[in-house]
Amino acid sequence: MRTKDSFTPWDMLYPYKGTMYHATWPTLKELFEITVKRFGPRVCWKEFVPNPVSYTYSEALVIVKGISSWLISSGIRKGDKVIVSGKNSVAWGFGYFAVLFAGATVVPLDNALSDEDFIKLSEFSDSVAMFADSNRLMKVASKLPLKAVACLEDNGPVEWIMRKKAENIEAEPCNEDDIAQIIFTSGTTGTPKGVMLSHKNLVSDIFLSQANMNIFETDVFYAILPIHHAYTLLSVLLVALGVGASVVFGKKLVVSQILKELKEGEVTMFLGVPILFNKMYAAVVDGLKKKGLLVYGLIRGLMGISGWLKRTFGINVGKHWFKFLLKKLSLDTNRICICGGGPLPESTFRGFNELGIDFVQGYGLTETSPITHLNPIYAFIESSVGKAVASTECKIVNPDEDGNGLIYIRGPQVMKGYYKNPEATAEVLDQDGWLNTGDIGQVDENNYLYLSGRAKSVIVSDGGKNVFPEEIEDKFQLYSEIEQLCVIGYIKNKQSAGERVRIIILPTEEFAEGKTSEAIQERMDHIVREVNATLLPYKRIEMVTVVDEPLSMTSSKKVRRSEVSRTYEIA
Repeated sequence: MRTKDSFTPWDMLYPYKGTMYHATWPTLKELFEITVKRFGPRVCWKEFVPNPVSYTYSEALVIVKGISSWLISSGIRKGDKVIVSGKNSVAWGFGYFAVLFAGATVVPLDNALSDEDFIKLSEFSDSVAMFADSNRLMKVASKLPLKAVACLEDNGPVEWIMRKKAENIEAEPCNEDDIAQIIFTSGTTGTPKGVMLSHKNLVSDIFLSQANMNIFETDVFYAILPIHHAYTLLSVLLVALGVGASVVFGKKLVVSQILKELKEGEVTMFLGVPILFNKMYAAVVDGLKKKGLLVYGLIRGLMGISGWLKRTFGINVGKHWFKFLLKKLSLDTNRICICGGGPLPESTFRGFNELGIDFVQGYGLTETSPITHLNPIYAFIESSVGKAVASTECKIVNPDEDGNGLIYIRGPQVMKGYYKNPEATAEVLDQDGWLNTGDIGQVDENNYLYLSGRAKSVIVSDGGKNVFPEEIEDKFQLYSEIEQLCVIGYIKNKQSAGERVRIIILPTEEFAEGKTSEAIQERMDHIVREVNATLLPYKRIEMVTVVDEPLSMTSSKKVRRSEVSRTYEIA
């Protein structure tokens, strides 16, 4: 078995340096070709709906080259911007890598964007070609100056391009510093920006992030979160490519469908966001409670022993003891679950580990490719987002009395800058390569990072104390009656500069069904009182607003705090 001291994940690249690549890191095109040389017959990508399809790395390379040649013959040149947008699919992967093989830059756009916003970002990015679903193409393609378009649905580009049998055309070579993709994000100052990530940014993060865990070519990744998002794109699609593993593309963020695809795909690597893992763990706990107090107490006691053995001696008995529970979650073949995209309650983190899953959480931003921190699976801390990955520096600037300050990151995965926005780039990236993440946190004596919240979200109390909304929101994550929530500040006394704490809550449909608004409010108030009892006085919630309409969310399932603040602003 590999150990953390016996190898570095990037050692596998060295035999190919000087022949298949010549810089510090290979480009993504070169990495794909290296992986084909190493693992050509292994399954690369597969999906089960609408029709089961599967391709090996060797088969995928032929198709990628065919689509790439068609792009080049359509006038796409090195550095051109090409949009890839659509539901998670094998075809999405073909489109993405075909753009890179053509020497162009991928612009992954959110499939949930309105047509108006889609056109705006397409124009801003200077995109000249597009891979998208048929409905999107029909509505926007004619309004943009595009040299080429291809439909991603029903494996469209594969069948269409292969029928054309375009002559294999090689693109002008790229180097590690060329821009591989531009991902649009809310950024660190709140307005949409195009994050420019080079081949070096992405390939270095593929390998450096693996130093805290063992990933093998026999692993099967599950791509269920939107693939245009930096987290899924790197941590699933590109990391799998780096080791020769397989990817199963999931279509719907629906628990029943997820469980089915996890089982059919025999998934071993499951990456998700807190809301998804919380629901899965809550389902386990609720199921145990229904078996009666005796059974519930016995299982929870055994889970505690399992967790202690794992943390203390590295012995994983949970995988065997609780196989019947893992089977219900379709996680019996799973080795590692990784949570990103937001803070996770310690209870969920601890619970999955007690059940025998190597469950870790990490940290990063779109601007950092995105991974900068991961919990080592051999030395995890449940309240931390982990240690900085290899070759990555982290520092805390202007810490307060509790050690909380702005988190700055420097490393090979830090972006080149924001596209056509040097002013915004200069605001967050200094000349020495340090990126101001906009997040607040602290680092302990063993270099584990602990997050407190976003700097722009901080609520400042009457006494000048900082209140981090995310810290309070974490306390509510396992209440099954709550679908969404958002903690914000409000001014109670206009003569005072200090803010008080307010919460906006959307109850679940299951809980609210058949209940009066008074009964719903009473239960939410009761939950808030329970949470308030665990908080320091200046952090306690003073206003509870229950709503019946969903709160605006990003594609990574984060509530848009600024929009909620505007919507429920107090006059």
